[in-house]
Amino acid sequence: MQTPIRKGDPRLFEKVDPAMTQEKYYELQKKVKFMKEVKRPREAEEVKRLALMGDFSENTGYQIAKGRLRGLNQRILEMEDLLGKAEIIKPIKNSNLVQLGSRVTVEINGKIKTYQILGSTETNPGGGTISHSSPLGAALLSRAKGETIKISLADNKEAYYKILEIE
Repeated sequence: MQTPIRKGDPRLFEKVDPAMTQEKYYELQKKVKFMKEVKRPREAEEVKRLALMGDFSENTGYQIAKGRLRGLNQRILEMEDLLGKAEIIKPIKNSNLVQLGSRVTVEINGKIKTYQILGSTETNPGGGTISHSSPLGAALLSRAKGETIKISLADNKEAYYKILEIE
């Protein structure tokens, strides 16, 4: 089932990145299951309880609960859609080139940093996980050990990253 999107919704033009690790896939599956089996029945029960309180037009509690249930249903649909389109990242071991799923050690301005390149659903730049669609992630893909890449930064500055190791 396709996720319904309203005409003026900004997500209409948003492209979802289907690349994810097997762990992230299982995590999203568990989350959807919890939302369907625990949260949705709770929210539906709350809507029923508030519906018994009388006139719907003046029952703000009912309207708010109905909105929460609608939002929860929308999140479930979106997550199921993402899971249906998911592409599990399976990096090739001992590859000489940086690929999706690779852990890359680089040197920048004398500092050594390690990044793992994954899909945009799993990014955590502070934790060393970057997206393959980020400027650095895109520049690193398909590069070999020993190569130096140039990244354009804000204010017309440039940074040079030397690839030290690919795992």
